[in-house]
Amino acid sequence: MPLTAAPAPVPPPHTGGLLAIIDGTAGLLTVAALGIALLLFLIIKARLQPFVALLGVSIAVGLAAGLSVTELFGTVQKSDAVSLIESGMGGILGHIAIIIGLGTMLGAILEVSGGAEALSARLLGLFGEKRAPLAMGLTGLIFGIPVFFDVGIFVLAPIVYAAAKRSGKSIVLYAMPMLAGLSMTHAFLPPHPGPVAAAGLLHVDLGWVILMGILVGVPSVLAAWAYAAWIGNRLFVPVPQDMLEAAEEAREAVAAEQRAAGATPAERPVPVSTVLAIIGTPLVLILCATFSSIALDPSTGRSVIEFFGHPFVALTIALLLAYYLLGIRRGWSRKSLETVSTASLKPIGNILLVVGAGGVFGAVLKGSGVAQALADAFDSAGLPVILLAWLISVVLRVAQGSATVAIVTTAGIVSPMLTEGHYSQAHLALVIMAISAGSIFASHVNDGGFWMVAKYFGISERDTLKSWTVLESVLSVAGFVVAGLLSLVI
Repeated sequence: MPLTAAPAPVPPPHTGGLLAIIDGTAGLLTVAALGIALLLFLIIKARLQPFVALLGVSIAVGLAAGLSVTELFGTVQKSDAVSLIESGMGGILGHIAIIIGLGTMLGAILEVSGGAEALSARLLGLFGEKRAPLAMGLTGLIFGIPVFFDVGIFVLAPIVYAAAKRSGKSIVLYAMPMLAGLSMTHAFLPPHPGPVAAAGLLHVDLGWVILMGILVGVPSVLAAWAYAAWIGNRLFVPVPQDMLEAAEEAREAVAAEQRAAGATPAERPVPVSTVLAIIGTPLVLILCATFSSIALDPSTGRSVIEFFGHPFVALTIALLLAYYLLGIRRGWSRKSLETVSTASLKPIGNILLVVGAGGVFGAVLKGSGVAQALADAFDSAGLPVILLAWLISVVLRVAQGSATVAIVTTAGIVSPMLTEGHYSQAHLALVIMAISAGSIFASHVNDGGFWMVAKYFGISERDTLKSWTVLESVLSVAGFVVAGLLSLVI
């Protein structure tokens, strides 16, 4: 059973047409450059919502490159004809929407049940006061697998405040390792939107993405932790009173949410083994399915393993385990489970629309021939695809701030360079790691994450640049270096 979405149907490239304004390879490259420049202008200067910007630029690039209105939008008469916009949007969302939805609900149950607090308390107890920053880093790393970055900050920030206040040391010493763990999982591991979207756009098995995400992410986060320890001992930022008050409000908000869900975490702490088992279940199942397709001949046993290891099935199993082990068995009502799950899905609409518009952009680049012209130009430059992927992602990230936009745009640009190279799934997964690494480089004032870190932890903008911005750059460069080295032997 294949674990990846089938490639969306794309019409053959066109370089002429009624609305074409530029012809030839040079013209197509000009269209690409102007399209990317327009995208950056609309997002950065015009402050246009990224979904609208991506969709509008996709249409403009398609028309400028010679696609007809029918090819872009289809026709009313031929309802069975799939347009480029429909195939681009549907092809990617059909693959990632279910994964992101299931992963989001799983993270919400873990969050509201008190799983993060139980995990951090156990790790702090194991490592002791002297190694508390490492315990915070591991908490961010483990809890960050099923939980979005911003949610992880909200849930774990009060624990950081408490650790910094108790020790009297800089809050940077405790916050940065935790943030590095959250950022690593958000960048490199499913079910987070970035790696899942890239896997869908490049048609890579999620098992390979998980495996390469671990191989690339672990050394990268170790490098980031080393920098976090260095800067945390040199940049003193006290825990301000308003942050302590905010932490108390956060605790009360989470407690109210737990009470509304029927949970009583203070009386019945969540077993850490349960949290780890729920988080690890989908990862293990997906990896087993991936390797069974390599190690086993076609058989009933292999089909069973691939069924349970399909991302849709694996995440559904993990979610049902969370419902029972963290919900029903701990006194939650079915209504509470439904309320928490439904509420968790509200913030992902923007993510799905941006990723879908990125799929449209990629489909238009392919269908118009712009992507192939870019591929030919990059090939003539003689640079490895994995380096180009990282560089393009870095430029887009630094210019406009959104990691998701950087990933989906870069994947659409480099896709034709990969389809003709007969790359293995493992190598394609490493290219995804390079793209994801580039998408987190140099988080600065145009990135929402920069302001979340500064405001949640009471760090000035200047000190946030010294700590968080450099930390993200270290994580990005380390991720690319490890991915590049692995690509030489895989």
